[in-house]
Formats: sequence, C-alpha cells, structure tokens
Amino acid sequence: MSGMTSIKEIYKIGRGPSSSHTIGPERACKIFKEQNNDADSFKAILFGSLAKTGKGHGTDTVIVKTFEPTPCEIEFNMTDDNIPHPNTMVLVAFKDGKEIAQTRVFSVGGGYIEFENMSPERLENVYPHDKFTDIAAYCKDKSIKLWQYVLEFEGAEVKQHIATIWDAMKRSIKNGLEDEGILPGGLEVQKKAKTLFNSQHIDESPETRQNRMVCAYAFAVGEQNAAGETIVTAPTCGAAGVLPATLFYHQQKSGFTDEEIYHALMTAGLIGNLIKTNASISGAECGCQAEVGSACAMASAALAELFDLTIDKIEYAAEIAIEHHLGLTCDPICGLVQIPCIERNAVAAMRAINAVNLSSFLWNSRKISLDHVIHTMKETGLDLSSRYKETSEAGLAKIKL
Repeated sequence: MSGMTSIKEIYKIGRGPSSSHTIGPERACKIFKEQNNDADSFKAILFGSLAKTGKGHGTDTVIVKTFEPTPCEIEFNMTDDNIPHPNTMVLVAFKDGKEIAQTRVFSVGGGYIEFENMSPERLENVYPHDKFTDIAAYCKDKSIKLWQYVLEFEGAEVKQHIATIWDAMKRSIKNGLEDEGILPGGLEVQKKAKTLFNSQHIDESPETRQNRMVCAYAFAVGEQNAAGETIVTAPTCGAAGVLPATLFYHQQKSGFTDEEIYHALMTAGLIGNLIKTNASISGAECGCQAEVGSACAMASAALAELFDLTIDKIEYAAEIAIEHHLGLTCDPICGLVQIPCIERNAVAAMRAINAVNLSSFLWNSRKISLDHVIHTMKETGLDLSSRYKETSEAGLAKIKL
C-alpha cells in the first residue's frame, strides 16, 4: 500500500547518543514492561549492531534503567547473524523463574521500532503519496508549496509539533555552545563547539565566518548528543546537528521568522519521510549515508524552502545532497557517536548550503530524480559489507586510541 506516515515520526525529542541504540530500545522496553507489569525479572538479548556497539552507545544502560526497579539481565549475542534487521533485540519476561512472555523487536532507525508479528507503534498513513514525483505533481496541480502539502494532510496541529521541535533544536544549540570539558566514553574527546563559536578573527571573511558558525552549531548539537543530553532526531541522533545548524545560522544571519523556519522544517520532514519509507535512515542497515546523508538532504530541502526556491530546485538540492553521500560508511571508533560523527555533521551542514547554491544555478540541467537517488542509496546500503554498518568491525572503527 502506498502512502507515508506523519512527519512527526521523523522528529523525536530524546536523549542521545543514538536513536536506534537508545531511544528505540527505550521505547520498546517501556511497551514490553507495560504489557508484562506482573513480571519480577526481564532479559534483553541484543543482536547485530545492537550487540556489537551496544556498550559504546549505552544500550545496556538504557535498558536496565527503563526496566528499573525490576531487574533485567543483558545478553550480547555477537555471533547470530540470521536476523531480520541489524538492530534486533529479544525481550523476555519472567515470573517466579518461569518465562511468561517473549517478543522480538527491531529498532529500524530514528527511534522508530517494530515488533515482530504485532506492532503497538504501527501508524496509519496520513499521506496518499510515497514518491517525490507524485508529491511534486500534486503540488504543482494545486499551486501549493511542499509545506502546504504537509499542512493539508497533517492538519494544523502539526505546526505546534514543529514549533516544539524547533524550540528543542535551538535549546540543544544553546546548551552545546555553553558546554565545556571531555565527552564520556574513554576517547578523551574535547568539546569544541564553544571554542569554535568564540574563535572570531579581526580579518575574518564572511565565508570563513559562515563556515565557523555553521560548524559551531553542528558541533554543539553533536556534542550534546554524544554526552547523552537531549536533542531532536533529524532524522537520527547521530545526524541531529545538520538540520538545526543550517537553519539556525540562516535565521541569525537573515532574520527569518520562526514561522518561516516551521515551513522549512515541514519540507525537510517530508524529505526525511520519503527516505525512511523508500530506503532507510538506519546506519546499521544502510551506513552513514542513511543518517548524515539523509540529514544533509533534509537540510538542503529546508534551506531551499526557506529561500523560496521552486519545487524543482528543492528536489535537486536534496538529490545533490544524497548523491554525494552515497556509500558513506558507519564506522564510529569504539562504537561511540563521536569520531567521525560530530565532524561529519558539520561537514554535511556546509555541504547542504553548497547543494542549495548548486541547485539554484543548475536545476534545469539535471538528469536524475530524487526518487532515483533514494532508491540507489538503499541498494548501495544493502550492498555495503556489514563490517561498515555500525558494527565497529572495519574502517575507522579499527583504530585504537
């Protein structure tokens, strides 16, 4: 069945460092605990990426805290690869030493979860289309913008949700710019957002200032995420800094109203929704192209909307952003969302700005569609070796610091 769920599923407020490894498992455990409130103990068995990078992401800590005060045993299954999704977990409930319930859950990215054979989170489609080509045709036929398309099918209440999301994004930037010290996890990574923000030179060019400020905002959110503080998935925790950095910079620079930012966030959510529906936003499933690549596409589309570009130019901006992240691996050192993740958010934020500039100049010469690139991203991700998909088994993850 065609169609898409609400863009509210793209934007979730929660604690880092990983939407698929912390927010998703936390939500699953809360549901399972409520379903088995008479249990006197639980067990969680983690598979795939959840097992291999769960310690670094704090998955075990989140699960234990969620089930408290009822005890929960954690098992890391590092060997069984015969699983439906790279982020698979089995939850078991016990009463008087006997198993009373068991379920298998998949954390599919962005904090979204699916239960095998039954899904308390299964949501109804609110959009009739699931391809950008069809959405664009609908909007052009009705002479409406992409954000107006979102309003038409989501209803006016989505604007309040977006307002809450924008407030949370700005708060994460503010908190990150004020924060100092070392990130937890053992890599001894120094927080750099505050230093970037305050490192103005007398002869700084406008271009240099833009790069420094955008990077400072992206670092601020990325460091808040890595420290386990509250951020907004956009579309994931690991890529949470890209979209707010680009929008906040341009609001500060050009004075865009919050209302205009809301419109941009709606358009960005629509792009993220298309990627989530037709490909993936999970690093464990399709690599970092599904996380930072998707975030860059969302940010490019948001900026193009903010600059009042046409639907064709918005599409081209998002297409450029994904196309030049194809094949990007997810190989965090020690399984921590720090190296290369935080810098990668800053680089993608700047790339989003460049993608919009290119689209405004070259949109009428493009040869491929956003739908084609999203499909290619999924194929590329599935072809990637699992060693390069959030398992800390290859690439940069092999470096010992």
